[in-house]
Amino acid sequence: MNRLMLRRSLEEFFIEDIGERDVTSDLLFDPGTPGEIQFLAKQDGVLCGTAVIQEGYKLLNEAIEINLFLKDGDRLAAGDLIARVRGDMAALLKGERVILNLLQRMSGIATLTQQAVRNLNSSHTRICDTRKTTPGLRMLEKYAVRTGGGFNHRNGLYDAVMLKDNHIAFAGSITAAVKRLRTELGHMVKIEVETETQEQVLEAVEAKVDCIMFDNRTPEEIAKFVELVPESITTEASGGIELDQLELYGGSGVDYVSMGCLTHSVKALDISVKVPSLERTAAK
Repeated sequence: MNRLMLRRSLEEFFIEDIGERDVTSDLLFDPGTPGEIQFLAKQDGVLCGTAVIQEGYKLLNEAIEINLFLKDGDRLAAGDLIARVRGDMAALLKGERVILNLLQRMSGIATLTQQAVRNLNSSHTRICDTRKTTPGLRMLEKYAVRTGGGFNHRNGLYDAVMLKDNHIAFAGSITAAVKRLRTELGHMVKIEVETETQEQVLEAVEAKVDCIMFDNRTPEEIAKFVELVPESITTEASGGIELDQLELYGGSGVDYVSMGCLTHSVKALDISVKVPSLERTAAK
């Protein structure tokens, strides 16, 4: 994950939340008052987002001390201590909500992705994400997918061509669309086409596209379509695929299964921020 881009995003998130000042913390505590908070897991899952803790608090106060006890990709159990953060009390409280929100969401995505990979149970087929991400959080959410063992589809409209049904309808055919694109594109940009029928699959193969998506097709249909596609062309299944169906898709021979649910409707992992008791602090 690009730390420069992360810091830039965090600056925007903090400005949105803090505004001119944190009227509660700034008025309640004198500048420099020391404090400690701990990030604790409240349920099992996969950790993702430790860089957010590090970069977030360093943005607010360079003197803050951060101790991480786990790394991204580690399995979490309820009660696990993820991080201890010490420093200016007001700064700790100002950053808490933004940092925790991101940590919970990224860990939720990593956890769901790992479950999808396990359900798929395939040494060939890979799980990947889509562009159905939260605006402003795409870099973080796609990183969380990778942390959970998944792979990234295109990052945006700019880095790969995907011919969807409406593109094809406006262009007149898959063949016409691909021909036009080949005259404009550089050799580094791939072309994927969305298909729903055997006729479209065969047309895409004839057009020598780089990737063929089988949209809203059953595992049985996909298994038949895959046989029509040469190994030089990557295949992808997509469209409303549920976790409990994944093993069937893995058995179809398709190269990738893309799942929008990994990012667009994931449940945040339950993580909390606590101030340790005086007794526990004194014992350390």
